[in-house]
Amino acid sequence: MCTLYALTRPQDAVRRHFKVGRDRTGNLPALPAIFPDQLAPVIRLADDGERVMEIMRWGFPPPPNAGKQPITNVRNVASAFWRPWLGRQGRCLMPVSSFCEYTDATPKVPHWFALGTERPLFAFAGIWRTWVGTRKGEDKEHRLFAFLTTEPNDVVRPIHAKAMPVVLTAATADCWLEGDVPSALSLQRPFESGLLHVVATGARADG
Repeated sequence: MCTLYALTRPQDAVRRHFKVGRDRTGNLPALPAIFPDQLAPVIRLADDGERVMEIMRWGFPPPPNAGKQPITNVRNVASAFWRPWLGRQGRCLMPVSSFCEYTDATPKVPHWFALGTERPLFAFAGIWRTWVGTRKGEDKEHRLFAFLTTEPNDVVRPIHAKAMPVVLTAATADCWLEGDVPSALSLQRPFESGLLHVVATGARADG
């Protein structure tokens, strides 16, 4: 499952591409390596229906009796645990320019996937919530996100056979944010293989 992704496109391009009305992220730098439990930009619907981009932390609190590690990726959306965040007000987008999967075999080799060599923008289908507790030494109310995964497509499967993120284009991102629950969950499917490419392979620190 994906535990590393990058957002290296300009902030203004992200706003335009995903029709962000309010940007609360400040001066957003390039983010070539986003790992679990780090902060990253997330796009959600405000109560008035406008799209808001703000900073959240990657990783939901785990279900009861499931340990203490934050949950970064969600597969089983039929579970009652995830149901409260599947409505419009709980769904969100993670803007992405590339993501990394490691080979299942040893040694584990990183492979970066993108929609082309220029790494144009796309999004992961995500969910978000508020949560009060301690993360990274801060005891407060946090805004947290995780993203959905699905079966790997023909491009990802030879590298990582277990899962891949749910990848959205600008058009399907609209449905994920604004559609009803059945329409949104219908997007939990492998991304079209012909549109996804391996753009880098081997030991590197970022995407």
